[in-house]
Amino acid sequence: MTEQALLAGRHLFRVGAPRQITAGCMTIVGHRSIRSFSTIMAPAKVISTEPLENSRSKFVTLTKISYQDEEGKQRVWECAERKVVKGHTGKDAVAILAILKSKTDAFPLSTVIIEQYRPPIDKLVIGLLNTGANPEDPEEGPEIAALRELEEETGYKAALKDVIECSSSIVSDPGMTTAKLKLVVVKMELEDKMEYPVAHPDHGEHIAVKVVELAKLKLELEEYDRKGFVVDARLFHFASGYAMAERIRSGLFS
Repeated sequence: MTEQALLAGRHLFRVGAPRQITAGCMTIVGHRSIRSFSTIMAPAKVISTEPLENSRSKFVTLTKISYQDEEGKQRVWECAERKVVKGHTGKDAVAILAILKSKTDAFPLSTVIIEQYRPPIDKLVIGLLNTGANPEDPEEGPEIAALRELEEETGYKAALKDVIECSSSIVSDPGMTTAKLKLVVVKMELEDKMEYPVAHPDHGEHIAVKVVELAKLKLELEEYDRKGFVVDARLFHFASGYAMAERIRSGLFS
């Protein structure tokens, strides 16, 4: 069966680009199938929506906040919060920016992005690797969590010495939710040419992994947008900043 047939209806990758797709039991590297599969998965989609009372919610709750503004006036705000339950410890989430570099300069500086269906948007979202706190190890730090997720979802292995930065707690939608995350930057030095290792996602995870040159990242995300995908703001902000830095370096504001 051809790769085009496997991807029919999923709108995952452009034909011909090096890529890895992990979708439960299916993994494809380049044009070679390296795991067996039994069925072609249909596109994920929302079946229905309904109001959810806080008492019935498992992971998220809606909170009413009473506060006093700068002029002393009392006001009310509403926000979403994650419940602290088994599997969600209340720690910050972790986003992973992996930078791939060849020791022989066999390929340009590149990064890893993922495609993952997100029910609230009802679309495939293009973003960075990310993970929540590990319920089996409440003391696990963000750097270890990032390395664990990187290996599970992409197959790329790194060590603590490869972590070049871990941010403080940051927010992405503070008017809507209390959710926080930390950004961990990992430098991956490959011996020569680009490598596409085998990923080991958890059962039920359906994630497509793609390696993109940093210099072409913003253009790639704009192409995704034209094709009907949704781009995560954090990834787009990074891509825009990188592209702007290159334009400044070339004399944009000289």
